[in-house]
Amino acid sequence: MIELLILYVILKRDYTMYSIQKRIEDNFAPFTKPSFGALKPALRRLEIKGFLKSRKLMSDGGKLSVFYEITKDGIGELKRLVLEELSVNPVQYLSNARIKLSCADCLDSEERKRLFFVIKSKAEKFKAEAQGILNDEYKQTNFYQKIVLDNAVCEYSNIITIVEGLEKDNARNS
Repeated sequence: MIELLILYVILKRDYTMYSIQKRIEDNFAPFTKPSFGALKPALRRLEIKGFLKSRKLMSDGGKLSVFYEITKDGIGELKRLVLEELSVNPVQYLSNARIKLSCADCLDSEERKRLFFVIKSKAEKFKAEAQGILNDEYKQTNFYQKIVLDNAVCEYSNIITIVEGLEKDNARNS
């Protein structure tokens, strides 16, 4: 997911590693907060694969700064990562779905349509599973489990509502 965030952040402007981390925090703090220890190797991997280019510039204060720029192949990789299959793990799914929805503006209308369908379908599946456990009188769930499951149903319902709103906007702007 770190590669997706890096590519998305530098899609519109070149940044230094520090600025990339700051932009990720500014835009995605509720979902993730990558450290420099995660960022630096990810930037190196992306550059080795040809998805980023770096250039060194001397700042006004005489400090050497490395700026990263996305390549044409990097734009393709960004789209691939946004459209990549979501996790079957419900905990990872929620976080990843939110990040991918936040980055959907880098996709064309048809790609967004496909992304929305996949996210909504999985949310409906996970919601039905949680609701099924809540409704099954033979499952031995305690009060606390029921509260947590009820919250999970609400979270999946929220994702579904968000996607439905985005689907309408996408259809209107196509």
